[in-house]
Amino acid sequence: MSKNITEAKIFACRQSQAIGKNIADAYGVKLGNVIFHSFSDGEFQPSFEESIRGSRIFLIGSTHPSSENLMELLLMIDAAKRASARHITAVMPYFGWARQDRKDKPRVPIGAKLIAKLLESAGATRIITMDLHADQIQGFFEKPVDHLYASTIFIPYLENLKLDNLTIASPDMGGSKRAYAYSKFLKSDVVICYKQRKKANIISHMELIGNVEGKNVVLVDDMVDTAGTLTTAADLMMERGAKSVRAICTHPLLSGKAYERIENSKLKELIISDSIEIKNKSKKIKVLSSANLFAEVMKNVHNNQSINPFFIK
Repeated sequence: MSKNITEAKIFACRQSQAIGKNIADAYGVKLGNVIFHSFSDGEFQPSFEESIRGSRIFLIGSTHPSSENLMELLLMIDAAKRASARHITAVMPYFGWARQDRKDKPRVPIGAKLIAKLLESAGATRIITMDLHADQIQGFFEKPVDHLYASTIFIPYLENLKLDNLTIASPDMGGSKRAYAYSKFLKSDVVICYKQRKKANIISHMELIGNVEGKNVVLVDDMVDTAGTLTTAADLMMERGAKSVRAICTHPLLSGKAYERIENSKLKELIISDSIEIKNKSKKIKVLSSANLFAEVMKNVHNNQSINPFFIK
């Protein structure tokens, strides 16, 4: 029997076509052919237009709202399972619904756990994702999870900026672990923002723990949604004497008035990954590609090799 490993096949959901094509190019294969038939009521059906029997396939799809994006990935996984794919790896640059990782008050769901069960029930045999909102989400799965860190693309960019008096900042207490990880690698100071919310996406008060006077500050977070926290923190730091304030956010949800807030803020630059395709262009927004990171990890997974070299954080 031949010991050669069959070539992997890569397919992308509709919402992740851009990053899917870039990953396929970096991997060195052509993006697979999948079409979607839509019914008049909004229902849709994916169809693989090539044989995937016995293959390892990678399905690329971020699951940011609307819920159609998640449903699309689930249907593609189910279709692949019924087409006798050997291994089905869900490549999720952004793992949506991850903010619901625990019960923070009575009578609410744990949405991230539900998503994990749905993916496994659909037939996913492995998950590859990047910068989960909470590391413990990996434990919601019974299948292998490769949790990549966008620090592998962000840190080289920061190093090339050659900022003096660099200080890493977390926009909230929950992100302090991430901020300390960056500061340890970059050998910089750390400051933390303490915020209180009236309700989701609305900040009632923010305070700064640490000194930013004369510092070039880089705020680090896993996602930017309405940009209210980031822009409030940036403005506060500039008021406290910071030399400049940049922000690194892996997943650019950018909903509501996010673009307007970013343009009107004192942020010098917002550095993001391409896990979600942004709707508008801005001189303040710098997009870094994660395609090479995903492609190299996917190659090693397919060839049963270690992915440890791809972890900086």
